[in-house]
Amino acid sequence: MIEIERKFLVKSDAFKAEAYKHTKIVQGFLNTHKARTVRVRVKGNEGFLTVKGQSTKDGLERFEWEKAIEKSDAEALLKLCEDGVIDKIRYEIKMNQHVFEVDEFFGDNAGLIVAEIELSHPTEIISKPLWLGKEVTGEVRYYNSQLSKQPYKTWK
Repeated sequence: MIEIERKFLVKSDAFKAEAYKHTKIVQGFLNTHKARTVRVRVKGNEGFLTVKGQSTKDGLERFEWEKAIEKSDAEALLKLCEDGVIDKIRYEIKMNQHVFEVDEFFGDNAGLIVAEIELSHPTEIISKPLWLGKEVTGEVRYYNSQLSKQPYKTWK
């Protein structure tokens, strides 16, 4: 139940041509406490409830528990969420044994594109595609829970 993940900015839309799948995601947060977040997500025709713990100091690891729920239940729970629903399209790109998940944000976070890659251990070596930009692992402002409170459009 420990998620190990690195996060990067994306510097071009070349990733779209490499994507084997893309899915619309709408998500909100029932709780955005520093020690834990509780997320509700509608991903395509599926619903999910996710609890994430606080990240390690380097931002690489944190507890994650996720449970599939009925889409209708997720849609109902979204109505109870804190302000700042996240709207994005997730593109999935295979790169060797990994999958990059690239999120193109809309609404108040339009213009932000972030790639994530899950690892089996923190020091795992990855191949970096040309469209991958600066690493932002551990930079809290790029967490979706924070983007719901301080959207990209408000950054200076």
